[in-house]
This record gives sequence, C-alpha cells and structure tokens, in this order.
Amino acid sequence: MKKVVVGLSGGVDSSAAAAILHNQGYEVVGLTLWLMKGKGQCCSEGMIDAAYICEQLGIPHQVVDIREVFQTNIVDYLVSGYSAGITPLPCSQCNKTVKFAPMVQYAREQLGCDRIATGHYAKISYNEATKRYELLRAVDRNKDQSYFLYDLSQDLLAATVFPLGELHKTDTRRIAAEYNLKTADKPESQDLCLVESNGSMRAFLDKYLAPKKGDIVDGDGKVLGQHDGVHHYTIGQRKGLGIAAAEPLYVIGLDAVNNKVIVGDRTLATESECTVQRVNWVSIAQPSTPIRAEVQIRYRSNPVPVTVIPLEDSRVSLVFDEPQFSITPGQAAVWYEGEKVLGGGIIEQFT
Repeated sequence: MKKVVVGLSGGVDSSAAAAILHNQGYEVVGLTLWLMKGKGQCCSEGMIDAAYICEQLGIPHQVVDIREVFQTNIVDYLVSGYSAGITPLPCSQCNKTVKFAPMVQYAREQLGCDRIATGHYAKISYNEATKRYELLRAVDRNKDQSYFLYDLSQDLLAATVFPLGELHKTDTRRIAAEYNLKTADKPESQDLCLVESNGSMRAFLDKYLAPKKGDIVDGDGKVLGQHDGVHHYTIGQRKGLGIAAAEPLYVIGLDAVNNKVIVGDRTLATESECTVQRVNWVSIAQPSTPIRAEVQIRYRSNPVPVTVIPLEDSRVSLVFDEPQFSITPGQAAVWYEGEKVLGGGIIEQFT
C-alpha cells in the first residue's frame, strides 16, 4: 500500500484531498502544522477540524509545532519588509520554507514516507525529455494557486501530489459532501492566514510597528497631507489616502528612510520594466538568453506578454510589451508558457 502524508489545515480542500487519496487506496497520514496561536485556518479551529476529519476517515492525525519557523520566516519577514517600504508576499515563502519542506522532511525522517499531498489547486507532471518536474496551472483557473508555488524545488515537486489539480471547486465540495466530511460546507478562508487571524493586515502590522507620522508628498516634494506610517501603504493604492485633490492620486513611492509616502497620477504608477530577484526556475533550466513568456505580477492579475532577460545573481529583468500599473516591490512575478510555470521571483525596489 502506498503511503502519503496529507497536509490538513482544517479546510474543505485539504479534507477532500485526504479523502480522495484514502479512497484510491493510499495509506494516508494526516499532518497539521501548528503555525501560530489564534483562530483561523492552521490554528486552533483548523486543528480541531483536521483531527475530526481524520477520525471520520479512520486515519492517524499528527500535529507538528513549527511556530518558531513561522515566526522567523513569515512574521519577521513581513514586519521587516513593510517597515522598509515594500509589500512582501508571504505565501510563496511560506509554502516552500514553512509547509512543503518541513512536511517532506517529517514524512521522510519520522514516517518513512517519500510522498506528501496538499489541497492546493495546481498540477505536476514529469517531462521525460528534460528530466524535470513541471508545475502547471489547475483546471479551475479561478482557484489556480500555481502563482504561490513557483518557489518549489525539483525535490519538493517530485515528492508532492496535488489531488485537486483536475477538479473545480464545486467538484471538491461535492466530493467532501459525498464522504460526509464535516468541512464540506465550511466557508472559504482568506488568502492570507495572518489577515484572517488578526482581522486585517493593518491590525497585524500595528501589533509590531508603532505609528510614525510623516508627510504625504507629490513628486516635487510638496506636502499634501500626513500619514501614520509607511507600512500602511502600498504602491498603486488610491483609497484611504485622506487627501482632497481634483484628480485621483495613487501611491507611486514609499520612502521609508525619510518616512514619506509619495503620490501622483496613475501614469506615474506605471512602469515598462522591472527587475526580479531570488528567481527560481521551476519547469525549465535557467536559460542563457532572453525568452518570451506571459507574466503575472499579482495573484489576481491577468497574464501579460513579457520578455524575460536572465541576469546574474538569480535575477531577471522583465520587459513588458505594454507598461503595467502598480508593479509592487516585494510581490511575486511569475512567468508562464501556456499552463506551465517557467519561473518566478520577488519584484525588487525601483531605483
């Protein structure tokens, strides 16, 4: 019997993934990572629901306390990023360093198992010609999470199963209902667990960063208003600026050193290119010459045509066919060839 460790957050997706694999004849072990104290997915409520699901399916359930890893790799990472005037994306880093890698390590060292599974909406295939595992979009494009998984290594992809990759969300809920799982009708969680746990990103940041009043200025340095901390703002933001102006104003820059929020019209928040650091080439080996692709600069943004130019030190330059609005330092840029994730990385600050 094939053995697999399924990451259970206490939501319907991971619950259905466990049920599907259990029905397929796998020896399933449910594993919940204790990330932080408080309510929400992966926390107290999630652990209780995950344990109940394992009881329903008749499979063992284990909990691993990795709160210190989460604190260092996600909480501290977020706080330092926002305080420096960038808008970090924690999910891709969390998937690699907090979830997938520890799960694979635990499965191999503690359970003698080399396979893990999660409830993510994505697909993995193996290319015999290139001898590489490829990360692909899920069938349900509305739920596709490949954008958040670009940083997974070949070793992690080789060890991972995504049972929901060929399903739509409606199919997932139907399957959960067929197995009478407690989570079948459980509401969707927010994309970011810290927001769900704290009520808002602002509330989370206010626990770690004290208010620091400063000026809101235009591109010429003219003071237009006041702010209470650059960490409360992000590039492209229009609402909540507290400024009366004849035309809509957008955040076009965050100067953390001088504690200034810089605003201007929409065109000033538009760029024709950017650089990306900490690049991981997923489905292909790093190219030596520029390639054509489609890139997403935010999770919900539409893919747009781009030229990807490899640079030194795990960096690339992205040159867009058409200028893009709100290219945000700290967020992920992920480039695709059709359904295939070619690579991705973190958008650098503009100089």
